[in-house]
Amino acid sequence: MKTILNLMRKEFIQFKRDKRMFLLSFFAPVFQLLILAYAVNLDVKSIQTIVCDMDKSEKSRALLSEFFSSGYFDCIGYTDKLNDVDKHLNNNNASIAIIILSGFSNNLLSKKQAKLQLIIDGSDSNAASIGLSYATIIITRFSRKISAEYKNAGKNFMEKGFTFSPEFRIWFNPELKSKDFMIPGVLALLLMVMTMILTSLAIVKEKESGTMEQLIVTPIKPYHIILGKLLPFAVIGLIDVILVIFVARFWFDIPLKGSFSLLLLLCCIFLMTTLGLGLLISTFSKNQQQAMITAIFFFMVPMVFLSGFVFPIENMPDIIQYITYLFPLRYFFVIIRGLFLKGAGIAELWDETVALIVIGIVILSLSIARFHKKLE
Repeated sequence: MKTILNLMRKEFIQFKRDKRMFLLSFFAPVFQLLILAYAVNLDVKSIQTIVCDMDKSEKSRALLSEFFSSGYFDCIGYTDKLNDVDKHLNNNNASIAIIILSGFSNNLLSKKQAKLQLIIDGSDSNAASIGLSYATIIITRFSRKISAEYKNAGKNFMEKGFTFSPEFRIWFNPELKSKDFMIPGVLALLLMVMTMILTSLAIVKEKESGTMEQLIVTPIKPYHIILGKLLPFAVIGLIDVILVIFVARFWFDIPLKGSFSLLLLLCCIFLMTTLGLGLLISTFSKNQQQAMITAIFFFMVPMVFLSGFVFPIENMPDIIQYITYLFPLRYFFVIIRGLFLKGAGIAELWDETVALIVIGIVILSLSIARFHKKLE
């Protein structure tokens, strides 16, 4: 145990002397969190809207008021010509057009089907789908108000032409803020990147400087060297987790609804995979440049794209979905978002935790075995 502590002490001294490594470990995670949290924003607001109101009635104005008071739609103008609608959409002046046909109000009063047309620019599919969702909710709410007016007037609002509207309830992220979804994911991503890259670079640097050979010829056992190399970066990773949680809580106002101690425990389990991957990369790399390229192109990029960080796994082809089960980051995203947004406990996250433990043990065992062989 004393040998391992002495090796860890050596690593921390070396780490302290390397100013670039120190900044990369503690300043870079917070900086990247700030950049990613503001840049990777999927919220859609102030949708530019052109209006063609051919009815010009009290009901049509009430419906438009629902749209523009919501905060999601901005009116750029009104027109009476359908050709003008095409021009605004083609010239990218507007992203959505609301067309209210003549007789809209009369059809509502006579309990007939009142027609409303929405034309949405689908060149940005994400913004288009979100804008359509907003519009659907607003129209549903307006329809419910009309139904309530008939009911209060003593009229039979159940007659043909009227239907009940569903009532929506959004849990865990009521305002559908993308930062509440993205920032916990950024925490998982940064933990993987920092520990995997730092571990591989530190070990390869020992090879380049020749100090690794000096350690090998000493009577220190191989597992002492491995633990002495990995444990310092596990500590640095946990410090980064605490820093990122602090920024998420007090800068972005995202509370941790789950247990903080459980989060640290599961982060330690996740570190088995990231430290193991860093150790594995170091066994294949002859210099720091090779280690960086291997880490980015063979591990980081596939994990980011196929782990559900941004792109839903459910939308991927079946064969790709099966491949994602091999990535530990897939399970850790579920864990960390469950802790932050849902306040989930170990009972709800048990399946992901077990999968993470199994993958971590396999990766760490393979990495230690290969590193041990290199030492011999």
